[in-house]
Amino acid sequence: MSARFAFGQHPPASHTVVHLSDPHFLAGGARLGGRFDVETTFARTLEAIAEAAPHPDALVITGDLADLGEADAYRRLKGAFEPVAERLGAPIVWVAGNHDERPALRAELLGLEPSEEPVTGVWNLGGLRVIALDTSVPGWHHGDLDAGQLEWLASELATPAPHGTLLAMHHPPIPSHIPLFGILELQHQDALASVVRGSDVRGILAGHLHYSSHGTFAGVPVSVASATCYTMNTARPPEEVNGMDAAQAFQLVHVYPDTITHTVVPVTDAATGDVFSTAWAEEMAVRSPAQRLEIFSRKQGRGVG
Repeated sequence: MSARFAFGQHPPASHTVVHLSDPHFLAGGARLGGRFDVETTFARTLEAIAEAAPHPDALVITGDLADLGEADAYRRLKGAFEPVAERLGAPIVWVAGNHDERPALRAELLGLEPSEEPVTGVWNLGGLRVIALDTSVPGWHHGDLDAGQLEWLASELATPAPHGTLLAMHHPPIPSHIPLFGILELQHQDALASVVRGSDVRGILAGHLHYSSHGTFAGVPVSVASATCYTMNTARPPEEVNGMDAAQAFQLVHVYPDTITHTVVPVTDAATGDVFSTAWAEEMAVRSPAQRLEIFSRKQGRGVG
């Protein structure tokens, strides 16, 4: 759902999608690597989501839902996430990642028969279509899409959606400057490109990298959400990048008629100012565009600090 106020040249967003990734839950609430308290950080992420996007159209979580694919890990994630989604009135788009195990994911999160069938789906969000792909490869950490998924995707895209399509997948079809991710990248990207190019796909949402990144693929913008569990310290040399318990984030995806924006939202306890508020926005709402410029843009007036 769109924001309440829009003061610029663009109309309000038609859709708001929350994009998060890589929670890496473990059975029994264990710490990841004995170090990262992934459940506590995920809970803080959910609190931030409810504050930043109280009425999202969907919650898309792009893979590595569980670190070892344990049934209890999926149950714990579901127990943490579904009540929040219900309060927000938004569906959850579950996406499989390389750390996930398809049988347990299908049984515990989707209520389906456990099998190695790819975890895919289609959601119609008031004319915006979201398609989840499964780039996981059983027994491996790199990504790929078999001919069956590509044929299915092509058949879905044959009919355009009113507001276009977002693809949700774990392995991003863009390069990483960090060498280790070159080994674990999505294979056969050219086959996916042949399906996506010229379709109504307006954006691709992905995870896997544990840091935020953006690029283009087959002429389509790609946005990679950072992880909720831990992030890669990209301030280090590329060959020495390792995980850190900081900079966790999610993204707000705002869909407009002619563009889509991706806003990185940090999950942090940092203090912020209190200059702007709903009351301030309501005050601006009753002013004309010229008055807003006079009050807020002219340098000798209130202006921007």
